[in-house]
Amino acid sequence: MEEFIEMPLAQPSHSATSIVGTPRDMIADASKLQRTGHLAEAERICRQILEIDPGHADSMHLLGVIAYQTGRLGDACELIGKALAIDDQNAGYHSNLGMVLMAQGKLDHAATCYERALAIWPDFVAARLNLGSVFHAQGKFDEAQACCERVLALDPTLAQAHSSLGAVLQAQGKLNEALLCSERAVALNPDLAEAHHNLGRLLRTLGRPDEALASFRCAIALQPNYAQAHFSESMMLLLRGDFASGWPGYERRWQSVDQNTPQRAYSQPLWRGEATDRVLIWGEQGVGDEIMFAGLIPDVLRTGTRCILDCDARLKPLFARSFPQVDVVTGHSPDQPGELKFSAHLPSASLPGLFRTSTAAFASTTSPYLFADSNERERFRAAYADGRRLVGLAWQTNSPQSGQIRSIDLSLLAPLFAHDGIQWISLQYGSHDALEAQASAAAAPIFVDRSVDQLSDMDQFAAQVAAMDLVITIDNSTAHLAAALGIPVWLLLPFAPDWRWQEQREDSPWYPTMRLFRQPAFGDWQSVVQRVLHSL
Repeated sequence: MEEFIEMPLAQPSHSATSIVGTPRDMIADASKLQRTGHLAEAERICRQILEIDPGHADSMHLLGVIAYQTGRLGDACELIGKALAIDDQNAGYHSNLGMVLMAQGKLDHAATCYERALAIWPDFVAARLNLGSVFHAQGKFDEAQACCERVLALDPTLAQAHSSLGAVLQAQGKLNEALLCSERAVALNPDLAEAHHNLGRLLRTLGRPDEALASFRCAIALQPNYAQAHFSESMMLLLRGDFASGWPGYERRWQSVDQNTPQRAYSQPLWRGEATDRVLIWGEQGVGDEIMFAGLIPDVLRTGTRCILDCDARLKPLFARSFPQVDVVTGHSPDQPGELKFSAHLPSASLPGLFRTSTAAFASTTSPYLFADSNERERFRAAYADGRRLVGLAWQTNSPQSGQIRSIDLSLLAPLFAHDGIQWISLQYGSHDALEAQASAAAAPIFVDRSVDQLSDMDQFAAQVAAMDLVITIDNSTAHLAAALGIPVWLLLPFAPDWRWQEQREDSPWYPTMRLFRQPAFGDWQSVVQRVLHSL
């Protein structure tokens, strides 16, 4: 449930009804041009109207919609806000401001806008579905489902609502129900690109990659500029190891609602891999992603280019130690004064498109490439030492999109805990009290070190991880950190894992010390645990 319904003039404004003659005709023409993709002409007409009537709310609003469509989100907020200052009883204005705020990642504010739109117009279908999209992104699946069902009560034949409901049910793990909804959406409206895309995402989760790829390509055929479908297609190609074809589409992530990092609009050009004076590489997505893509910093340095690395503040000490040739900073913004001097920039997830365009190119991977504080590492080893192997364990992720299928109930790992000669150390993030309660409930002999808080002190956590002889973990940031440190990692994967782990293989090109243990069928963690036990 990731798409928005756009209704630029969903409800006539009060100002529009008071305009007679040319401005009314002009805004009608501008709206038609905007809907047909002639944005420059539409913008020109709107500005002409505002010269005649500076308080013309519809023109101000339509300029905001055009700014949104052309990626100028700040301008879009300002312009639609001005329209609302003139006419705050227009549900369409509130709804489209919510759409812009959603694109900026401001979910709470977006929800407020949609709720205001619905207070004005309770049966506003677009606003109701878009509010459901916000709830979905926030992990509020019950609320998202209620939005879809309210819309379907108004119109049971609306394919968009069935498709969105299917996506919500998928996020809740109700895959059979989700499949029925998604297939019904496609049957109701075979020309709805979003329905094919949502069906593809579900088929991907069900481990049917060929059908998923076909659905994504059908969505693209119906809507060639459908960035989300292009992004989904790219992840399928990367999953298959087709890096040359996959990375170009991966650049469409900036138009994807799955991308939780805003794009930075620096005046300097994007770096293309050439030798240059200084390049700024800035981190994106989550901590685990920043760690994974930092593995290509040595490739940047091999071009002879000096490098600045802008990372999450929690990673700065670890990255500064690991990359002594790099200037490591945190929190730089294009709006800040130019204290950083660089000639080009690149988001870190774009580095593989330069340096990992084939499987053979992964031979350049350095391992390890991160280095923990050696004194702290030895302190942890001494504190834990009792003659047994030290095995770190992480079993849960709170990701609202895929956490449910990636996490494993601690009780399912019981066969491992019966193995002699192992001291189990928790590498799981979360409240120490909650972790100890989970371990106690599962009768799991896991030591929770209360001196370590990995969410606030990643450098100390890196030293704890580096003290392990082996790390067994689900797909979360601990897996990336441990593998980047060169620790042997056994990664427990769901039946349809993330694109970066590819298909079938038991190793990872990203991390030479990693071994993959995959579910043979959806939800089958028992077989995974048995393979791990045998390997132990």
